[in-house]
Amino acid sequence: MPQQVTEPSTRARELVRGAYDLHVHVEPDLATRRIDDLGLARRFSELGLAGFVLKSHYAPTAERAAVVRGAVPGVDALGAISLNNGIGGLNAQAVEIAARAGARVVWLPTVDAENEASEDGPKPAKQPVWRVIQDELAAAGVAAAPVRVTEEGLDGVLAVVARHDIALATGHLGRAEIVAVVTAALAVGLSRVIVTHPDYPTQGVPVDEQRELAERGAMLERCFAPVYTGKVSWEATFEAIRATGPEHNVLSTDLGQLANPPVEDGLALMADRLLEAGFTEDEVHTMAVVNTRMLAGA
Repeated sequence: MPQQVTEPSTRARELVRGAYDLHVHVEPDLATRRIDDLGLARRFSELGLAGFVLKSHYAPTAERAAVVRGAVPGVDALGAISLNNGIGGLNAQAVEIAARAGARVVWLPTVDAENEASEDGPKPAKQPVWRVIQDELAAAGVAAAPVRVTEEGLDGVLAVVARHDIALATGHLGRAEIVAVVTAALAVGLSRVIVTHPDYPTQGVPVDEQRELAERGAMLERCFAPVYTGKVSWEATFEAIRATGPEHNVLSTDLGQLANPPVEDGLALMADRLLEAGFTEDEVHTMAVVNTRMLAGA
């Protein structure tokens, strides 16, 4: 199935029923998105999808998610927080407040990660829309230095995440930072640790290191959007999943961009590609449904 096909098969739709999408970018947001959170919840309800995590690079989303759950009963919209400069970086109090408000995922720095500001390492040829926003913040005179992941700051965040038993995702950290963070997170007993799109160029975690992280207890996130747009190849994705085992992988979409397929279609489109590549229905169901529900705390 070529990349430009954007209608999932009935088989794939059924296979991902009951799944959560743990990584979506929808309105309201600083970037223009193709659907808003209420519209997405209605589409999830129609398709039998369980819920989604609202990701914002700039603001906590737990209170917003609560409004969506009230407006569209039966769809479990979940909040999150990304530890960028807008909320004070590695701000344990902000994480505590977000968790009390119902947030289920904490992303370590994304757009403000030191790794993203570095000139070292490969970068995707087509830059994401958030880089435009970062440039606008700089032009407005309100930019700040990248968020440094210090031991003290990380320890404070991990303590809150552990106390509330929610998921920690590595965000846009670099390869070495990811290994260090996963080590620290597992050492304090976190049960839900997600390595955010490890194959993305700015993460660039080699497959052998992905395998080691998986064997130690981390879950490896495979996002549809970077593969669909060619930033990551389907072949590399298949290879990494086979090398690390479907039980250690989780599917998400990272969708919401205007030029990409509808958010609610992403998991099923990914399922179609995986089935074509020889993965079994049980393997796809594990990655799309079983593992997403576990990480969502469902």
